[in-house]
Amino acid sequence: MAYLAHTAHPQLLGLWAGSVGWILTMVTIGLVQWRVWVVTDVSIISSGLAWVGIWKVCFYSHKVVTERGALYCQKMGISDSFVPTEIVTAQILMLVALVLGLLANASTLYGLRNVFFGLDKHRPIRLAFTAGGLLHLLASLSSLIPLGLNLQAVATNQNITFPENFHMPPAPVHQQVGEAIGVGISAAILSVASGVIFLCYRFPVRIHPRAQSPWEGVHWLEGPSAGHSLPSRQVRGGGGVDNPAFQSEEHI
Repeated sequence: MAYLAHTAHPQLLGLWAGSVGWILTMVTIGLVQWRVWVVTDVSIISSGLAWVGIWKVCFYSHKVVTERGALYCQKMGISDSFVPTEIVTAQILMLVALVLGLLANASTLYGLRNVFFGLDKHRPIRLAFTAGGLLHLLASLSSLIPLGLNLQAVATNQNITFPENFHMPPAPVHQQVGEAIGVGISAAILSVASGVIFLCYRFPVRIHPRAQSPWEGVHWLEGPSAGHSLPSRQVRGGGGVDNPAFQSEEHI
């Protein structure tokens, strides 16, 4: 049985990258700083900055006071009609990426368990690493699509028509890329790296020595009177040499 633990050191790095990427994906979902709105009217938004996430909108205000203190937040849902397409897409695909990343880490962890516990079954290891690598790539794709859409929305300064209870202006002066997008891109890069590492795994090449028969090279001589065959090694280099003493006895 081949010992495979020494062949999977890069895959340990891949498991670390996939796990960190999954955690960062979860952090990205929870962060509200996806898009930063810069406003000039500070009568309600005291800092002049409002954070637009995929689940809620927050800003600091000394006029609108809640139980959270100076931080005023309003939640957004998929069913809200005012939520733009890029945010609805992010709400759905980021959750899909989170689930895919979890399944990918579970699959690769199962494969590494088989490797390091000395289970010499190549098929389960290959299937686990291949499935985990593909799931990591799909998770990164599910993250990059909404991240790219929101980046485009920031670059083109797209506005959102919020309800009155949000106390948000109809449009910002300009927008900035929030920290959540940077964290999400980092998570996607780690997921891609992890997927590639697991898909590149190869088993060591086994060299099977050729078994030589103990009778290989033996030629059988038929005995004229013995009635059975006797093995003899083939004499290389031609026939034998005449014995002079034997020839002299024949002439006597």
